[in-house]
Amino acid sequence: MIVFASSQTPIKNKHFFNLAMITHRCFLLFFFFISSFLCSATIEALRPTYLYHNCSTAGKSFSANSTFQSHRTTLLSSLASANAAFYNATVPGGSEAIYGLFMCRGDVSLQVCRECVANATQLLPSECRFSKEAVIWYDECMLRYSNTSFFSTIDKWPTVVILNPYNISNSYQARFKSFLLDFMNETASMVAVPKSASEEKAYAKNQANFQSQTVYSLAQCTPDLRLEDCRSCLSGVIGNIPLCSEGKIGGRAVNPSCNIRYEMSPPEAPAPAPAPAVSPALTPPFFPRTNTSRHPRPPGRTILVVVASAVVGGIIFYSAYYLLKIRMKKSHRAGLRKKYFGTESTTLEHLQFNLATIEAATNRFSHENSLGRGGFGQVFKGILLNGQEIAVKRLSKGSGQGAEEFKNEVLLIARLQHRNLVALLGFCIEEQEKILVYEYVPNRSLDYFLFGSQNSRVLDWMERSKIIGGVARGILYLHEYSRLKIIHRDLKPSNILLDDEMNPKISDFGLAKMVAISENEGSTNRIVGTYGYMSPEYAMFGQYSEKSDVFSFGVIVLEIISGKKNTGCHDSQYADGLLSYTWKQWRDDKLLEILDSNINELGSYNEVIKCIQIGLLCVQENPNTRPSMATVVSYLSNDSIQLPSPQEPAFFLHGKPEPIITSASGESCSVNEASMSEFFPR
Repeated sequence: MIVFASSQTPIKNKHFFNLAMITHRCFLLFFFFISSFLCSATIEALRPTYLYHNCSTAGKSFSANSTFQSHRTTLLSSLASANAAFYNATVPGGSEAIYGLFMCRGDVSLQVCRECVANATQLLPSECRFSKEAVIWYDECMLRYSNTSFFSTIDKWPTVVILNPYNISNSYQARFKSFLLDFMNETASMVAVPKSASEEKAYAKNQANFQSQTVYSLAQCTPDLRLEDCRSCLSGVIGNIPLCSEGKIGGRAVNPSCNIRYEMSPPEAPAPAPAPAVSPALTPPFFPRTNTSRHPRPPGRTILVVVASAVVGGIIFYSAYYLLKIRMKKSHRAGLRKKYFGTESTTLEHLQFNLATIEAATNRFSHENSLGRGGFGQVFKGILLNGQEIAVKRLSKGSGQGAEEFKNEVLLIARLQHRNLVALLGFCIEEQEKILVYEYVPNRSLDYFLFGSQNSRVLDWMERSKIIGGVARGILYLHEYSRLKIIHRDLKPSNILLDDEMNPKISDFGLAKMVAISENEGSTNRIVGTYGYMSPEYAMFGQYSEKSDVFSFGVIVLEIISGKKNTGCHDSQYADGLLSYTWKQWRDDKLLEILDSNINELGSYNEVIKCIQIGLLCVQENPNTRPSMATVVSYLSNDSIQLPSPQEPAFFLHGKPEPIITSASGESCSVNEASMSEFFPR
């Protein structure tokens, strides 16, 4: 009972005020406790129900920061961005290729499916850090990846059985086992039945009565299996349930290709928390009992309901505001994508970075993180929150130059995956910023080692040979094995990056050209590229083809062998250019004079001669006499092939002409590396 004091009792008034304050604080604490509890419960309810995961055993692992790890990141990103109930993807790469898929339960919504897959792609790399094979199961979805292809094949290992801890009454167990086996087989047969394309999910739900009790089941196969393979897979997992269940009131068996489950309550209902194991004497009866007695609701429960309703209302309001804000940001980003990339924008959503993420990774583009400056902007090193190192190319603000190259590079390189091509991780178009995000390649570009300062390390012949082979395979992929034939048009040492093992990676696809697979050549009024590396038919007439890249490759090969630039060198030996000098030495049989004098260990003399000959074959004036990149790769990998004799190279000039490009600085053997471009108004 509360007693209210009169105004003549100030002491009691003070105590009453303190009591009111204490009561108010207690109410606030209670309110926040209820809020926290309900928030936690809400978050827990939205979180997918994890079941089990399995990682590959010893011998099926990879090292940190390897190509396979990069491919796994790309694969999981692709799976997480898919808007489907079943999806598979492949990241090619020969021995470093990776395959993956996910499958969501047939009765969950796409929103729940995407949340489950997103959780799986986050949890699996942390639990199976260096595993080349892994699989994870949730109640709502399954996701797996492997370094070997498993699509459309049955994979029964590992098989995981999960059982309810409670048993049915002993008197029903024998009959229940017989019923369960028939019931499971009936459900499996419902899955392995041809359906229309619109409802093909390889999924079925079933229910039946046993002793007046409804038993529910569901079964599912990955939709890429044939019907007979699906039935075979389900038969295998069914065999595990009766064998292990011993009259359990619920259970499931899952493997990477299929799963089956039965329960005494509808599967879509939230599963109860696992109960502790109980002795047979305490096993509950098979049939649930209902309590029909009615008790008046206690007053405290009414207060709790009111408070909880207010809290839930506040949470719903805040959640709606938050979701609306997220949707508006997403809509704004989608609008920017469409403005830049048109109909292609929907396929690029998973590559779009927030500007805040880029700024955090590069310490707001700090000078300490700068890696250098190119023709269209500056490059910075960055580190994402997950620890991944990135290279960020930030185009100059407000500059029209480079806008078309930016769009071209995103649309092109996002489709390419090869160990000798630099990987594009994403892009950002926000607040007038145009940013490209690449994998970080630590050893700078090839020109630094060939023509850099005296402090740069000298490449030995084995490294040079490795770089020549890697660049050749990268160009071959662009010409023959990518989904679209790509002509790079700006191949040069500064666009060839070297990783920590000195593997080459071709970069800078801003000037590249997509052509149909059936096309062999094209022409343009917009000549782009770099003097000294452009083929004569392209530089003079705007005619480009695969042989244009072959010419550039030939120049790079001769530069790698000699350590000299093709043009702009003031050394009297190279006054006519590197191609002219090399041809003269080849003609006069003075081949070793072409080799870089800084190389101490030559290795194979025959391999050096073969590379010089390949370089000269690639820079012949007539494009029809130049070999294709497929032929070049076969020359490099097979010593038994007899190479043809090269003809006089393009730009071979008799006499002593003026150099094509003069040095801007006056230093020996330097050249203006700027790509030349023409831009026309729309």
